[in-house]
Amino acid sequence: MPSPVNRQAEPRVRYSREQLLAAADRLLPDVIAPGLDVLLCGINPGLWSAASGHHFARPGNRFWPALHRSGFTPRQLRPDEQDLLPGWGLGITNLAARATARADELSRDELTAGGAILRAKVAAFAPRWLAVLGVTAFRVAFGVQAAKVGPQESDAPAPTRLWILPNPSGLNAAWPLPKLTEAFADLRRATLDEARPPAG
Repeated sequence: MPSPVNRQAEPRVRYSREQLLAAADRLLPDVIAPGLDVLLCGINPGLWSAASGHHFARPGNRFWPALHRSGFTPRQLRPDEQDLLPGWGLGITNLAARATARADELSRDELTAGGAILRAKVAAFAPRWLAVLGVTAFRVAFGVQAAKVGPQESDAPAPTRLWILPNPSGLNAAWPLPKLTEAFADLRRATLDEARPPAG
């Protein structure tokens, strides 16, 4: 039976347009540790996330519900509980550090540079899986135009394996929450299968 969803809401904070625009210069620290099971890599922080200091914080983003419903966390975390993730073998980083209202405001150069930084981060922290949340951004950052959601061939430093997940933004209408959750669950099953000892 699924674990109950945590219904305690993060305190409702409303940001003015001026506050959100001012947040564009802020950097959002990674939630990361050596040897994670999965390092989840967003495209870049939204203005709401930069203002709050929490990843995937904008109301309507489906990251936290999909993470829980797919079995990665025993309850649905609030964005302000992000520092609990390493206890479940999970972390969060971003391809680009610059906060924007929309991911498509990033330049190709920013994404390409972010891909190089991400490779170095993976080499340093050696997660079992790197999951990039956004197939279009991945194609630009790594120059792999045929990439699709799911497991990828990778030249990432061993022992890290690569998976692409859909962008969980509420603006991504092609991936409603049930479909997004199933994509997350596919990765969850792969991590569990890899952890099981071989039969016999």
